[in-house]
Amino acid sequence: MSTLGHKEEWLAQGSTWSMREPAPYDKPHRRRPVARFFDSFRRDPNRSVLPRPITNSIDDPERVAAALGGGLDDMATREHHGIHYFDISAANFRTANTHLARELKGRHLQMIAIGGSIGTGLFVASGKSLNAGGPASLLIAYAFIGVMLYCTVQALGELAVTFPISGSFSAYATRFLDPAWGFAMGWNYALQWLVVLPLEIVAASITVGYWNSQLHRSIFVTIFLVTIIIINLFGVKGYGEAEFVFAIIKITAVIGFILLGIVINIGGFPDEGYLGGRYWQDPGAFHNGFKGLCSVFVTAAFAFTGTELVGLAAAETVNPRKSLPTAIKQVFWRITIFYIVALTCVGLLVPYNHPKLLGAKSMADASASPFVIAIESAGIDVLPGVMNSVILVAVISVGNSAVFGSSRTLAALADQGQAPRFLGYVDRRGRPLAAIIMASLVGLLSYLADLDQQSDVLNWLLAVSGLSSIFTWGSICLAHIRFRRAWFVKGHSLSELPFRSQAGVAGSWLGVIFNVVVLIAQFWIAAWPIPTAPAGASSSSAPPDTLGASSSSAPALDAPTPTAVQNFFLQYLCVPIVAVFYLGYKLWFRTSIVRIEDIDIDTGRRDFNLPILVAREIDEMQSWPLWKKAYKFLC
Repeated sequence: MSTLGHKEEWLAQGSTWSMREPAPYDKPHRRRPVARFFDSFRRDPNRSVLPRPITNSIDDPERVAAALGGGLDDMATREHHGIHYFDISAANFRTANTHLARELKGRHLQMIAIGGSIGTGLFVASGKSLNAGGPASLLIAYAFIGVMLYCTVQALGELAVTFPISGSFSAYATRFLDPAWGFAMGWNYALQWLVVLPLEIVAASITVGYWNSQLHRSIFVTIFLVTIIIINLFGVKGYGEAEFVFAIIKITAVIGFILLGIVINIGGFPDEGYLGGRYWQDPGAFHNGFKGLCSVFVTAAFAFTGTELVGLAAAETVNPRKSLPTAIKQVFWRITIFYIVALTCVGLLVPYNHPKLLGAKSMADASASPFVIAIESAGIDVLPGVMNSVILVAVISVGNSAVFGSSRTLAALADQGQAPRFLGYVDRRGRPLAAIIMASLVGLLSYLADLDQQSDVLNWLLAVSGLSSIFTWGSICLAHIRFRRAWFVKGHSLSELPFRSQAGVAGSWLGVIFNVVVLIAQFWIAAWPIPTAPAGASSSSAPPDTLGASSSSAPALDAPTPTAVQNFFLQYLCVPIVAVFYLGYKLWFRTSIVRIEDIDIDTGRRDFNLPILVAREIDEMQSWPLWKKAYKFLC
């Protein structure tokens, strides 16, 4: 792409390049290593310790009256009723001038985009989807969510390249939609990752039981939790490097499984011969009819969770205008190869009524992974252990992303005055230290892994985060639609955008519609669930706690079936949580939908000298062969 260096491009985009001499605290050679380590957690003297308050009460009447468009007489009436005020301009300014370190490079973003969300959603939860809807429903639902996500990520890419600000989509919701909705979306996203962290660590501890089921899971919970915390304490560069390695392992494993799946399908299992599409005929391509298809939607959405982290990382990227478009375009290939092709192989190798799929105890139970089941059924001795190792890496990777996603969102909420101020603390190395500590403390819930009721705990944790991504993705699409309208109303053209969504506004509307369809389908499933076998019916064919291992502390599979009310909230708990956040904030601050003419499209924008950059890139592209132009368009 651009032949400009980082410094020249930064200057061309209207940013400043500090030429000051290093202050004494910037010179690490003056301190001992231990002193430097502890000193890095202190604040930079040139930065404020905590963000100044964004929300104001009646102690600043003139400012509030001016912002609300009324005089002091009107303000007196508002004071009498105890009206509070949210300063959206100050919130926009703080998210645009973040103190987070910008150290992520293009290769980091590309691997985050390709492998960032490959975890239990694909390797484990796809088994539940296969059992609920059959192989055809599995492919249809994942393709449906994939199309929706492609449109969403394209919209996010346009917003994130134009506004590489902290908080990303929650800040966009505040700026382009309604501060109350931005508050709800920010806390919705933060809670999603906060509960995913202990969920993934427990999943990792269960997976380790494949090799040794006698050791207490708390041992491995400690190891995994400490590992994830240490990675994040190395800052955003540590997170990027770890995800780079994790993603390579996961991508290699998925591609290897696809090739192995083709060989197994053609060669057949030891006692069955050629398979082909046998399991699509018996027991069949669909299970539980249309309701079975609808039940797969949210599980598929859970599998894609994490794709939006690319937009969240924009604020900490060295050159987002150059790196983000490439990462955004690669989402299509991840959807196609790593989900559709891999799950096609799964559907050809594992019948939806396989006993181990029926015996899953929770979404974190790796014994129900159709990937491992397929390899075991082929009679291959070594590879199931290898696949379990990959699942272990995947869940640690998602746990690592959970700390990154929750900490950055909490810090951005604090910057906007929508979270406790201490969470906005950023240390000398550009780490949101207080938010990282908060996320790590929530990770202590992982020690519930040794409880007999761990499956209930995991299912309720999952209920909090199950629909969160649907709200986040829908909010991104709505923010993009509103941004485009404001962009045109204020006299700008598409040529002035540093990156344009390939799906356009039509793609964002399609994303909104698809998200609403998923919410409706999930409500139907939650209110009128698919009938299940009586408690204990499948216990005779249930697998041990993990593949090839048993555990005396494993929860009983014949536990009481949840009541209708419990089942509804297990499926739909996220909706009342979002409603409470939104309505509570709106009633307290009396916010309203931001008018198109009042939308701020300038604060934080990094394209003030875009023609200079575009002219350079056009000159460079003219010398490219046709294949390279096609490659750059797609990737």
